[in-house]
Amino acid sequence: MEFTMSSLFSVYASLSSLLMLIRTVANDIIPTPVRSYLESVLQYLFHRFTPALSQSTTIVVDDYSGINRNEIFESAEIYLRSKISPATDRFKVHKTRRQNNINLGIEKDIEMIDKFQGFELTWKFVFPEERKHSGSDKYFELSFDKKFKKIVLKEYFPFVLEKAKEIKAQDKVVRLYTRDFVHSYGDDEEGSSEWGSVNLEHPSTFDTLAMDPEMKQSVIDDLERFVRRKEYYKKVGKAWKRGYLLYGPPGTGKSSLVAAMANYLRFDIYDLELTSMYSNSELRRVLLSTTNRSIVLIEDIDCSAQMKDRDSDGDYDNSTSKLTLSGMLNFIDGLWSTCGDERIIVFTTNHKDKLDPALLRPGRMDMHIHMSYCTYNGFKVLARNYLGCQGHRLFRQIEDLMGKVTVTPAELAEELMKSELVDAALDGVIRFLTNKLELADKDDVEDTQVEESKVVKKTSRASKLFRKFVRSSSKTSFLVQ
Repeated sequence: MEFTMSSLFSVYASLSSLLMLIRTVANDIIPTPVRSYLESVLQYLFHRFTPALSQSTTIVVDDYSGINRNEIFESAEIYLRSKISPATDRFKVHKTRRQNNINLGIEKDIEMIDKFQGFELTWKFVFPEERKHSGSDKYFELSFDKKFKKIVLKEYFPFVLEKAKEIKAQDKVVRLYTRDFVHSYGDDEEGSSEWGSVNLEHPSTFDTLAMDPEMKQSVIDDLERFVRRKEYYKKVGKAWKRGYLLYGPPGTGKSSLVAAMANYLRFDIYDLELTSMYSNSELRRVLLSTTNRSIVLIEDIDCSAQMKDRDSDGDYDNSTSKLTLSGMLNFIDGLWSTCGDERIIVFTTNHKDKLDPALLRPGRMDMHIHMSYCTYNGFKVLARNYLGCQGHRLFRQIEDLMGKVTVTPAELAEELMKSELVDAALDGVIRFLTNKLELADKDDVEDTQVEESKVVKKTSRASKLFRKFVRSSSKTSFLVQ
């Protein structure tokens, strides 16, 4: 059957007329909302089966956003660990001693496919080899069909952030960060080029802490009140942070209390050595590289002599060329204190009286905790921890001795560790306390003798002066006569 040109035009005209008729009828019969829905379905099917015509877009997720770590980058790094499939050709594995499971990690230049609401997204981790030590050049590339851009920004990224939080909560390991080294061990998804980290292996908890029970409970109550009051801090216009000052003699458990706080809240610790800081700008950069839900620990704050920089008018030197007290105060409760949420700053000192009063006021050091010598209640906690002993016939004698002599928890712990036998260990504690009491009595006697000697010398000197004065007065009286 042969078709002539005229017959082809005739068929085309007939089809065109039919389509126009169908369109006219459809416009008259089919409601507008139904027509819009059908058009959207046809467009979806058209794009679904003609992928070559779709346009791809790529979003770059940098490691850092300005001077802060990019939360989306951190969350993507955690989230994508859960998306590694058996088909992945190359990936990393690691497991720390305190983690229950083997954790997977993505390797550079490996693409991973994720699906969300029926469409695909391609993640690629890019870490240029020649710049890998710069600390801020690694990034993710996220590619997807351009028409899903709004869904990715409004729904997918919040989904990734939330999933990352859930994954972290399932296998959270508290970490101890330091600037002494920058190469961390294990899973350091929250670290940065400023910090290196290790797992916090300190076993201290509030249950094992040899601390006055009332003070211990007040610290727990304060921590719980702090972490649940995000909206309250926002309402009153205060930065969501809390400052603690731990002061007292060496060996009274200041470091153990910090570890107990971290283990209780599951907060990481950033151990900041002020003596390693050279300027306010360096201090600001380092503190801003810490993460939310963390404890910044500044030990022996009284030993930082360079922090005392008030001038004669009571103002502070704001120079960024050196580390000053004003630089520290500005980060604690100035404008920079609002850069980060749910932060705890802990200062420790052996000599509270040596601190500048500007550091001590509320808003900077909100709660002052005196870590005093060990009490009898503290000893009972130590006996339970080290010997599994809840009570013993020797406890009364130990209580009596502890009422007469001061002793630190560290000293008692050392004595309790000398034997695993309860009787032998407690006998050792009694001997230690008795010896310490005898030395204290001897020192008191020597001090008394020294004071008495000073009094005798002063009396003798006064007597000599008096006699000299009398003789001088007698001569003067004789001459006058």
